[in-house]
Amino acid sequence: MQNERWTFFRAGGFDQVKLRSGADLMRLGELDQKLWVALACPTSGLELDPRTLALIDTDKDGRVRAPELIAAVKFAGRNLKNPDDLLKGGAILPLDAINDTDPEGKTLLSAARQILANIGKADGTSIGLDDVADPTRIFATSAFNGDGVITELSTPEPDEATRAVMREIVTCVGGDPDRSGKTGVSLEKVDAFFTEAAAFSEWHAKGEADAARVFPLGVDATKAAVAAVSAVRAKVNDYFTRCRLVAFDPRAGEVLNRKEEEYLAVAAQDLSITADEVAGFPLAQVAAERPLPLTGPVNPAHAAALATLREVALTPLLGPRAQLTEADWTALLAKIAPHEAWKAAEAGARVDGLGLPRVRAILASDARATLTALVAQDKALEAEAASIENVERLVRYHRDLALLCTNFVNFQDFYGGGEPAVFQAGTLYLDQRSCTLCLKVADAAKHAIMAGLAGCYLAYCECTRKGSDQKMTIVAAFTAGDSDNLMVGRNGVFYDRSGADWDATITKIVDNPISIRQAFWSPYKKFVRLLEEQVAKRAAAGDAASNDMLSSTATQTAHVGATKPPPEAKKIDVGTVAALGVAVGAIGTFVTTLIGYGTGLFKFGPLAVVGAFIAIMLLISLPSVVLAFLKLRKRNLGPILDGNGWAVNAKAKINIPFGVTLTGVAHLPAGARRDLRDPYAEKGFPWRTVIFFAAVLFVAYRWYEGSFDRFLPAHVKSTTVLGDWAPKHDDGPPAAATK
Repeated sequence: MQNERWTFFRAGGFDQVKLRSGADLMRLGELDQKLWVALACPTSGLELDPRTLALIDTDKDGRVRAPELIAAVKFAGRNLKNPDDLLKGGAILPLDAINDTDPEGKTLLSAARQILANIGKADGTSIGLDDVADPTRIFATSAFNGDGVITELSTPEPDEATRAVMREIVTCVGGDPDRSGKTGVSLEKVDAFFTEAAAFSEWHAKGEADAARVFPLGVDATKAAVAAVSAVRAKVNDYFTRCRLVAFDPRAGEVLNRKEEEYLAVAAQDLSITADEVAGFPLAQVAAERPLPLTGPVNPAHAAALATLREVALTPLLGPRAQLTEADWTALLAKIAPHEAWKAAEAGARVDGLGLPRVRAILASDARATLTALVAQDKALEAEAASIENVERLVRYHRDLALLCTNFVNFQDFYGGGEPAVFQAGTLYLDQRSCTLCLKVADAAKHAIMAGLAGCYLAYCECTRKGSDQKMTIVAAFTAGDSDNLMVGRNGVFYDRSGADWDATITKIVDNPISIRQAFWSPYKKFVRLLEEQVAKRAAAGDAASNDMLSSTATQTAHVGATKPPPEAKKIDVGTVAALGVAVGAIGTFVTTLIGYGTGLFKFGPLAVVGAFIAIMLLISLPSVVLAFLKLRKRNLGPILDGNGWAVNAKAKINIPFGVTLTGVAHLPAGARRDLRDPYAEKGFPWRTVIFFAAVLFVAYRWYEGSFDRFLPAHVKSTTVLGDWAPKHDDGPPAAATK
């Protein structure tokens, strides 16, 4: 029972289960899912083979869930002699590692050997991902592969007739992709073809039964005659309708024959017989009860069609005609009406291209029975083919399953400090820092809504590769340093997990505290920025005022002697002067209180002064530091992953010590020498000189106050040197008063 106990480790502020053996993996179904770190993850955007994730994702919804992972572990564990092999991983699976004592494992072993035989490795003792990655390679030379689709390879070698029918099926009703990569036919396509062929033959049989009416000129000649009539039917009907309108009202003739203006518009263009403007005119000049001339003065755009009508339809059916009356036209339509009715009921149109003789020859042969038998022979291998797919599943699980578990059931890889987690896409180098917590994101705006709750400083970057159209978006967490030099538009370099480099540009920032140090100095930096802004505004205002004064002076000089008085000088704002006086007085009072002799901090010694300055700095910085500390303690990986489609089941903290490991700050290498001489360095503030003179003034002031008199000879004491100018000291009440 001891071996069946779960072991947990603590990282990220919560307990995570240890997966120490294959037995632990096999018992995942018994582990309360409330103790899993994640309950779902996406099948894309991870540093793990998408094909493996797709095989685990049995419902094909684009996410791997806990029950699917448990099922995958059970499948792999029961088909291996030793489930501990899953923890070792590896892209090569020895055949003797497959559990052939179980029926399923025995079938898998047989399928693995079949795969090796198909790819020319019949003597192989192991199978790898390269052997199973390409199904077309496995089945390239297989006559039957269990998918219910047969190709020409499935037919016996001398049976060219069956192969010809297969090609005709693909041409008429389409083909199906075979596992070998070739195009073949399934039973559904065979049945569809022969159904079409039978309908086509029966339809023709109906026409043949009434051949005198349906084919009055024979099959081909009747079809040609019907086609000739169809080509001009609309225009002929239009002509006779116009003639009837003119017979009804002769005034319509001018309009129905087109006006002169319309011919002028056409004449202004380049004319051709087939021009739409000409083709739209009537077939001939319209008049009451006028027959349609078939030659001579007819619309040139339709002259050829009328000649064909006369030759292949009118003459064979009604006799020679030089013109067509409306009665002849009605009689001609009646002659072809039975054929048109038969044509309207056409069936089996998809095999029409083969012709009736070929269709009936195929129907009379045993091609359908042969093809049906071949499909059944292929389907008989369905279980074996499925086992071949399961071999790929087992090989991939053998390599990737433990890796997924240590990034799903627990976050051992993320918190372990070894290999990066599967959701870490690479490393971003920017602003003298390297960020290893980088994730691929599809939609930065949508991701930021959830990820903003993580409490981390996040920078979304658009990454591109020079010389290609590859693009991707990442989000990087900055967990050390400060944000002073991070802004939208800054550029860096991103290295993905394969080592390829990408140009990265910050496009969006989610601002949160990065470090305690940043929080401590933040109030002072804000004050300096505010001071710089105010100084810049004052300088700009002063410059504008100076320019205005120069302009005014120049104007006055140019108008010396003019009667117009110069503009009045601006009045001093008394309120502003008073306010400045109050501010200066307050600052002076504070300084006097701080350093005044006998009343200031200096009377307590230098340590008191230093302590006072430290207290003031803490008073200013402490609120910012406390707020940042509270936020940094709450940084959480969960929302960042949830924004990418994960279902993180724990509060995976990124506390201050762990956050420092996720962002590397630039440091000089150990033992490096540093040359501090900078030929282009700006001249700094003369601190040494200022401190020296300040010290001299301080000592002089203390001497003036008499602080050193008890240590000095009489002739250099302040009271001796200054005489009446020496400050008066209150030495206490007279001795008589104390009695």
